[in-house]
Amino acid sequence: MGLNEAQKAAVSHFNGPCLVLAGPGSGKTLTIAKRIEYLIKVYKVRPEEILVITFTKYAAQEMRKRFYQIMESDGFPVNFGTFHSVYYWILKWAYGLDHKSLLSDGEKYVLLRQVAGDQIEDTTVESEEDYFEKIAEEIGNVKNNRKDIESYVSVHCGKEVFRQIFFDYEEAKKKLKKIDFEDMLVMCCRLFEERKDILKKWQQKFRYILIDEFQDINQVQYDVIRMLGEPCRNLFAVGDDDQSVYGFRGAQPEIMLEFKKDYPEAKQLLLNVNYRSDAHIVKGALRVISNNKKRYQKEICPFRKEEKGIHVQETKDPIEESGYILEKIQEFLATGAAMEQIAVLFRTAADARLLAEELLQHQIPFSMKEKLYNIYEHFTAQDIISYLRLSQGFCERKDFLRIANRPNRYIGRDSMSEGKVTYESLRCFYCDKKWMIDRIDDFEWDVETLCGKSPYAAIQYIRKSIGYDSFLKEYAENQRLEYTKLLDTLDEIQESSKSYATIEEWLDYVEDYRNMLLKRQREQRKPEADQGIALHTMHGAKGLEYDIVFIIGANEGAMPYKKAKLDKEIEEERRLFYVAMTRAKKQLIVSYTKEKNGKSISSSRFLYELAGSQNEKNDVE
Repeated sequence: MGLNEAQKAAVSHFNGPCLVLAGPGSGKTLTIAKRIEYLIKVYKVRPEEILVITFTKYAAQEMRKRFYQIMESDGFPVNFGTFHSVYYWILKWAYGLDHKSLLSDGEKYVLLRQVAGDQIEDTTVESEEDYFEKIAEEIGNVKNNRKDIESYVSVHCGKEVFRQIFFDYEEAKKKLKKIDFEDMLVMCCRLFEERKDILKKWQQKFRYILIDEFQDINQVQYDVIRMLGEPCRNLFAVGDDDQSVYGFRGAQPEIMLEFKKDYPEAKQLLLNVNYRSDAHIVKGALRVISNNKKRYQKEICPFRKEEKGIHVQETKDPIEESGYILEKIQEFLATGAAMEQIAVLFRTAADARLLAEELLQHQIPFSMKEKLYNIYEHFTAQDIISYLRLSQGFCERKDFLRIANRPNRYIGRDSMSEGKVTYESLRCFYCDKKWMIDRIDDFEWDVETLCGKSPYAAIQYIRKSIGYDSFLKEYAENQRLEYTKLLDTLDEIQESSKSYATIEEWLDYVEDYRNMLLKRQREQRKPEADQGIALHTMHGAKGLEYDIVFIIGANEGAMPYKKAKLDKEIEEERRLFYVAMTRAKKQLIVSYTKEKNGKSISSSRFLYELAGSQNEKNDVE
């Protein structure tokens, strides 16, 4: 494929800053690689003076590979790397750092647990994995965007609690003589600010800087690049502000939007041809993203003709939706579509549960980078399971320990010290306390009442009559968890039990499902694990492309995500939907449900934007 006029203009750019707006499927990798070739062959720039930065190791390797293919040789010492690897080179040279100095993600979470463990009372899935992951993200955002810790207000815990965790974490790292990935960026920035002689050395080394995925840059990365790029100002930034979706990692699309303020003399170019997607998909995606106010206005032309385009499917509920997706996948496979060219995208990994179960049961291979979500491992599910196991005559100590005080019955742990616990053993322990014996009698009566019920009715009884929902509300307040999120999880667990007649059947299903996931995890270690239908979160699909793409769960609360309240957050959610749409080359199928867990829900506002005016509806079935 030859270069179009916009690509030629970008490739032939020589000195001075340049901002290249590169939409989905616009050939930006080719353009960057060809520009490097042009710098070397036409402008006689020494290869070692060229620095190419992107955000992932994989992307850097792909860029290097494409460049070598164009040059038909790997003998050109152009510098390719990620932000972290480039800053690591600099710190290694300045301070003698090595890989032993770096704190791994695993070590980071161990430290956070040590310094913040007393902030939470229980080690549930919600309070362990979720809590520390969010705290780690916030610490990263404070550093990446150079925020003042003294005035920073945490989203996930109190201001003072977060400050204490932050300082304790920093102190723990110092004792270990380690730095994390965010420290690398901050340290490099301080080094350049304080040591102008060192900065000058690196400025002389890298005279031409090319940045891919510029929309994902954060403040400290940008500050270092700006210093590194002086005084030549040969900064070639390529990206798409419409694909900035990593705000939770500290990415600031505003940096790209205000690039011309920092570099008034910068040339601005638009790669305006989408070579990837069907014309209907390109037009539909543009209708959606044009509703964002803070963006560069772009006229994108589709290279492909209008063929199958976009289909929007309404379904009754997630069960019907997953059945519909399975049926369509089987149809595509029967007509010769390659498995590896079909992808299903969703907002969070939990949204893939029902479809993954369908694929497993029908023995259709699929790949999924994210851990497949097992809702029955959630602590609320484990509580329900313990109640139901006791109702079936199991007397295991772990089940009694788990739910004896959910809700609180004031039954002490020391009363359940034996290997096997019974209601009679509890009564014997509290024989001198009539009020406790009454509580134990009520406990036994409630559990026995569950015995003859269907699993759905039994769970309803646990939640309302026994008072589990009320317990959960108090628990959520104490643990700073989202009560509504816990209720949503319980609703889904209860809804999943509807098709089972007896508690025994449902408990067997839960165990079978767990075994299926364990088998799947073992298979993921095999070389062929990447084969099959691709299942991705919308974030995980960025940079990928497929002939056929499904977007499932296109409802309010998922798209945009329920936590997005501010205009800025809604615009990022719209960009995420745009990214998902533009992964499709030939056909895009978007589905939504009318209800979830027995409650009516609305289709996503993005679907109304996709439909557009009456004249545009022929793009969407």
